[in-house]
Amino acid sequence: MLFLLSWSVPETPRWLIMKGKDAQALKNLCRLRQLPESHPFVQNELLDVKEQLEREKEATMGASRLGKLRELIMIPANRYRFMLGIMSQLLGQWSGASAITIYAVEFFGVLGKTGQSEKLFATCILGVVKLCSAYFCAFFLIDFLGRRRSLYAGILLQTISILYVAIYLAIVPPSTLEEGSALSQSQKKAATGAIAAIYLSGFGWAMGWNSFQYLVNAEVYPIRLRALGSSLVMCFHFVNQFGNTKAVPTMLLKMNTYGFFLFCTSVCVIGVTWVWFFVPETAGKSLESMDALFSLPWYQIGRHGQRLTQGIGSHAEAAHVGDVDEKKDLGVEEQRFEHATKV
Repeated sequence: MLFLLSWSVPETPRWLIMKGKDAQALKNLCRLRQLPESHPFVQNELLDVKEQLEREKEATMGASRLGKLRELIMIPANRYRFMLGIMSQLLGQWSGASAITIYAVEFFGVLGKTGQSEKLFATCILGVVKLCSAYFCAFFLIDFLGRRRSLYAGILLQTISILYVAIYLAIVPPSTLEEGSALSQSQKKAATGAIAAIYLSGFGWAMGWNSFQYLVNAEVYPIRLRALGSSLVMCFHFVNQFGNTKAVPTMLLKMNTYGFFLFCTSVCVIGVTWVWFFVPETAGKSLESMDALFSLPWYQIGRHGQRLTQGIGSHAEAAHVGDVDEKKDLGVEEQRFEHATKV
């Protein structure tokens, strides 16, 4: 299904302009924005893309692949971008969501599900919850709340849920959790709450790390470094995931089950702290306006980047001011476009 649907995805206007296909780029941009070709927002965004590509072409003329790698690592602004991608993958993987999904049958067995069919059914529900949550958050929450707020909310929900499971497993004696052991009425209710907490942690994961780690990897890089930076980050993603799945069984044996959940809770707390200090808000910003954000000192990007760069944007962002009421005041937009073109 993914393969068939991929043929319906229009090529990005930036790539088309890089290849000299300006007419097709304008057509695809109009399709993506659902606006006519003469609309000021479309014209200004196209102008932004062309200017950005011209600057990058001049900056990278004659640069080799090794030169791009050096640029990604050595230039502070690009290194900060790369750090966001790597840290989001590292903290997201070790927050426990992937491990809980992979070893869900074992975890649900610990939480009181005795039969194999019962454990598999609970695991299937977890998969459905995470799938539906991912689509719901992508379509309705991420852009509405913003990157930082959705990430905060997702991590906090995941932290509270996993902490509840850890406390439950720490309080209930291990002997009562063995398969076939009878649980008291209060323990059964607590076990039901722990299972519900596992599902809530899946929703928190979809809203937080799962959405952010792919969005930030696609949004922050300049065009000339996007393929290299995204490839390295995704390579780290799968290597880290492999290490995570191999380490979890050993962690469960040496740390006990509740110790593993406490570890994941600690990672989530570290993740919230990292987001507070280092993650900037990128919602609503064009790819061409990211340079102003990441040109700030590193200690200002996450905490104050949105405020300090609020008045710095692209032509398209300027044209977008007042676009909500475009039908009532289209003349103002046209004047703004003419002024931006003159400038």
